[in-house]
Amino acid sequence: MESGLFYHVYNHANGDENLFRQDENYHYFLKLWAKYIEPIADTYAYCLMPNHFHALIRIKSEENMGNQTGFQNLSGFISKTFSNFFNAYAKAYNKMYERRGSLFNRPFKAKEIDSDAYLIAVITYIHRNPVHHGFCDTLEAWPHSSYHAYYSQQATKLKRQETLEWFGGVDAMEKRHALEPRIPDTSLFIDY
Repeated sequence: MESGLFYHVYNHANGDENLFRQDENYHYFLKLWAKYIEPIADTYAYCLMPNHFHALIRIKSEENMGNQTGFQNLSGFISKTFSNFFNAYAKAYNKMYERRGSLFNRPFKAKEIDSDAYLIAVITYIHRNPVHHGFCDTLEAWPHSSYHAYYSQQATKLKRQETLEWFGGVDAMEKRHALEPRIPDTSLFIDY
């Protein structure tokens, strides 16, 4: 991954397992996301589902990431940061549920977003994912996504204003989310 670029990041639990069994797991995942990922990337959208997650991020500039001691390149530093994030969550999850072994598929996926149309499609795809997989009937019904933050006045770490500008405002974003996502290249998406 490179600084300044957008990526659709996603991963799935191994086999038929879940990443999240109760609300506490979702909250802890986001707490670790804030600790590990927010220092290296801005988050624009996310959705956490029982067995997988999706996020849209933009990697920060090297100057805004702090100390990278021991890494010859930015890509190595970013990969290690994501590895630390996944390992921290899996370790806590394994302890809580008295399980052993890896929790996430390896490697995690990070698809570069290379156009504005693709960017809007990915955000819509991420937010619509729980409906697509039958976890709920409406986007509003799923509590573990960034969708709600775009219709709220509460403070958020998401890049809300920038994202709303891409859509042309809250009303335009809502209309777009009411449609099935139009993905420019569906081969770039895994059916999680």
